[in-house]
Amino acid sequence: MPDKKRTGHLDWEDVRYFVALARHHTLSATSRALRVNHTTVARRIASLESLLGRVLFDRRADGYVLTAEGKAVLNEASAMDEAALSVLRRADAGSELSGLVRLAVGRVLAEQFLIDRLHSFHERYPAIDLEVIGGSRVVSLARREADIALRYGSPQDSELLARRVARIAFGYFGLPAYRDKLNAGQRPAFIGFDAKSDFIPEASWLARQFGNQRFSFRTNSQMTQAAAARAGYGVVLLPKYIVANDETDLVQLPTGDPPPERDVWLLIRRDLAKVPRVRAVADYLVEVFQRERRRLSG
Repeated sequence: MPDKKRTGHLDWEDVRYFVALARHHTLSATSRALRVNHTTVARRIASLESLLGRVLFDRRADGYVLTAEGKAVLNEASAMDEAALSVLRRADAGSELSGLVRLAVGRVLAEQFLIDRLHSFHERYPAIDLEVIGGSRVVSLARREADIALRYGSPQDSELLARRVARIAFGYFGLPAYRDKLNAGQRPAFIGFDAKSDFIPEASWLARQFGNQRFSFRTNSQMTQAAAARAGYGVVLLPKYIVANDETDLVQLPTGDPPPERDVWLLIRRDLAKVPRVRAVADYLVEVFQRERRRLSG
């Protein structure tokens, strides 16, 4: 007699959640990627395991690890996932200048530069809606977590169309009063990143250049660092466009050599490159960065 658990209805959403958890390994990371509650992810996985009559993951302290049976199921589930994405891409191809476009961009670049400059895009294309995904998490274009991405550094994925759109310059800044103290011979105190931010190039640069100096304030947020500089904590390393937007009186300080400029790349999936609404957003972003290149390069 066949196992009743294996003759029920297979819910595609359970499979989609299973593939996502296999990719992200934890409930919290998967819930962020899918923008749902982590209990929803756990419930979907339990539903699929119940239907198949198999344990698909080992639940460990550091996350979810596929069992041997889970790996076998993943091969089939990934094919289903890719087929579904193919259907969605085909639907995208017929879209007009309306609908949703999702843009992944770092929080500081979004908040301190891009958002203000997107307003005229809405006036030009009133039927296109924008969703800006900020933060440090790497968003996957291949998995349709976003349609377009703005990222630092040369892209590695040959499946994506890439265009360098800007170069970001950096400088050391502080209050005029703090500059006067440095000119009078006071040793600088620095504002920097916390210990968990060593993957950020600017954090590594500060550690190499000033690792033996005093850091009076540390945080993983560049906007909080800028606020600390305005409060007089010391010298802060910032992208120059942040200070160009600043209505306070931060000034550049001759503290040392700044890090090399960082390239900003616009990335887009090849299958979306000719979708009208996505193309409109991409072209507009290129236009903005070309117009503002002097501000970004200082």
